[in-house]
Amino acid sequence: MAQVQRMSRLMVKTLRDDPADAETLSHKLLVRAGYVRRTAAGIWSWLPLGKKVLDNVSRVVREEMDAIGAQEVLLPALLPKEPYEASGRWEEYGDLLFRLKDRKGSEYLLGPTHEEIFTLLVKDQASSYKDLPVMLYQIQTKYRDEARPRSGVLRGREFQMKDSYSFDTTDEGLAESYALHRAAYQKIFARLGLDYRIVSAVSGAMGGSASEEFLAPAAAGEDTFVDCPACDYAANTEAVTFKLTPVSEEHGAIEELDTPDTPTIETLAAHLGVPASATLKNLLVKVDGEIVAVGVPGDREVDLGKLGEHLAPAVVELVTAEDFEGRDDLVRGYVGPQGLEKVRYIADPRVAPGTAWITGANKADTHAKNVVAGRDFEVDDYFDVVVVQEGDPCPSCGTGLKLDRAIEIGHIFQLGRKYADTFQLDVLGQQGKPVRVTMGSYGIGVSRAVAALAEQSADGQGLCWPKEVAPADVHVVAAGKALQTELALDVSEKLGAAGVRVLVDDRAGVSPGVKFTDAELIGVPQILVAGRRSAEGVVELKDRRTGEREELTVDEAIARLTA
Repeated sequence: MAQVQRMSRLMVKTLRDDPADAETLSHKLLVRAGYVRRTAAGIWSWLPLGKKVLDNVSRVVREEMDAIGAQEVLLPALLPKEPYEASGRWEEYGDLLFRLKDRKGSEYLLGPTHEEIFTLLVKDQASSYKDLPVMLYQIQTKYRDEARPRSGVLRGREFQMKDSYSFDTTDEGLAESYALHRAAYQKIFARLGLDYRIVSAVSGAMGGSASEEFLAPAAAGEDTFVDCPACDYAANTEAVTFKLTPVSEEHGAIEELDTPDTPTIETLAAHLGVPASATLKNLLVKVDGEIVAVGVPGDREVDLGKLGEHLAPAVVELVTAEDFEGRDDLVRGYVGPQGLEKVRYIADPRVAPGTAWITGANKADTHAKNVVAGRDFEVDDYFDVVVVQEGDPCPSCGTGLKLDRAIEIGHIFQLGRKYADTFQLDVLGQQGKPVRVTMGSYGIGVSRAVAALAEQSADGQGLCWPKEVAPADVHVVAAGKALQTELALDVSEKLGAAGVRVLVDDRAGVSPGVKFTDAELIGVPQILVAGRRSAEGVVELKDRRTGEREELTVDEAIARLTA
């Protein structure tokens, strides 16, 4: 027997107007429909309807994780500083960590993710290769001190997450655990009814090698990814690469140009009457305090996120005016790579050997043309660091790429031995010698998946949940009088007895118009109305998604909804 929830007793208060601070569709509708309420910036309370949806998402995740043999545990959210200090992430996470001290002065954090703690758990529990492989997971509250929490539950400071970890003795075993999680994620997101893409990604502060993201395309998404219309290539923009292809062309000697008052690419291109793509932009940054130059074509921007990934764990920041003091070799607005003897020079692959450029001459109001990479200057490191643009060539087939926005709903990593090395996680191998364990890390944003579903499935009337996650299977509406209410409650009890989850609007003193509006807003998949033909035992069944309506007898409606 399933629950019959009467709205006359349900703690739900729907709103006619959008919250003043809401920008995204999910933020507006989850608040208006009474699913969540804001407690503080980035901190949300889940009300009864919202908790049902959140629990349903968790249930699907739990069922599919159990199906691949993963074991559920629950680790603390309040964690000691020392493991994160040992891994380096106490510093790497910076201001994103919630840090606190107890009354004795010992330092702690609220966990953003649990690689360190799971590693120590397995170190305590596993001593032999016979104890592995093992996959462990938890569904737990995580914490990140977001500078600008926004978009409702999409980007909060406290959020629900499923994080799982695999432990194997071989790289082949890790690949198998990774493949199991990848397949499980595909089943999870299909069951949830999410439209998603699997894209190549970078590992970031998590560490490791192979990494893929699961993205739900949505206008509210904060991630940008690329899709190739001609092949199956898809990637986070930070993971897109450009092939380094040397050029074999003859170029004239370097020629200096008088270019007064042209410290920017725009002013230089206008002064010379050339496209910005003919110029070389040299961005100066500091890497752990050391000045480094980054060269990209003048019509492109440096993606500081990409640059930071390539140089991690070093800290990358832009130079300031003070950094030019005492540096006669650095002329602000007129820097060129030729003659930069004391500065490391990083370039995008588009600045390939043999390409010629107009760039700074390292003298005020002066530029130089025919400056050739590999002839007039050397590149210390080639990294793909430009901001990806629509139409950039696909790394797989060369077709122009498309850019789309999406919400990150999952991320899987082959961590390798990063954390096992930090904590000396070894087991006794088959040959009687210690074997270093290799790890995988796999996350799903459970509360974020709720918001992603709201973004993808809502329409002009409100939310429209897939059946798997909806707070009820059917929303029964008593359209007014005592007879309709009596019939609605009777039908609801019969449906509940047959295992159908029912939300019944039996509120007295609420007009039929308000009830219908609320039913559309709340978004249960089926709406059953006890209305004008109740005396005849006839009700109206409406499909919330398609809007199709059908009049049925009570018995027919029950048969349809229990089929």
